[in-house]
Amino acid sequence: MNKPIDRGKGRFTSDPLSLRKVVLMMARASAIDSHPDITEMRRRYEWAGARPSAQAIDGFALLAGLYLAISPWVIGFNDLSRLTVINLIVGLALAVLAAGFASAYGRTHGVSWVAPILGLWTIMSPWVIREADTATIWNNVVTGIVILLLGIGAVAVGTSRRT
Repeated sequence: MNKPIDRGKGRFTSDPLSLRKVVLMMARASAIDSHPDITEMRRRYEWAGARPSAQAIDGFALLAGLYLAISPWVIGFNDLSRLTVINLIVGLALAVLAAGFASAYGRTHGVSWVAPILGLWTIMSPWVIREADTATIWNNVVTGIVILLLGIGAVAVGTSRRT
């Protein structure tokens, strides 16, 4: 039987079944995780992310991000430290996003809108920072257009319908 335990401030029962129920309730997934709409949406995003076109977009976005990160040293930015740091940070951010899209698109589709914004920023950054020469402008504009198009493609993957 349940034998009360006196802890000095009141009486508690030592029922192992009630403790087990509490632990199971805490460990059980919430009701929203098993909702049919959520599971169908996750299934749809996993299907969309597994398509060859989505995988190609993710792979090219990863490469574009890595290129943007190393482009100051490939192109040879001359004493353009702020633009070098910006390209490094934006390129690594895009590479991390693309790796997330490739590995778990069903969980990361909500941030796919960031990729086109990174492309727009890459295009505009030489003029915003105001330290650019012809090589840096061309590098950022061409790379930014590629990133913008890949970002639009990543967003389109999440909104595509099964046919």
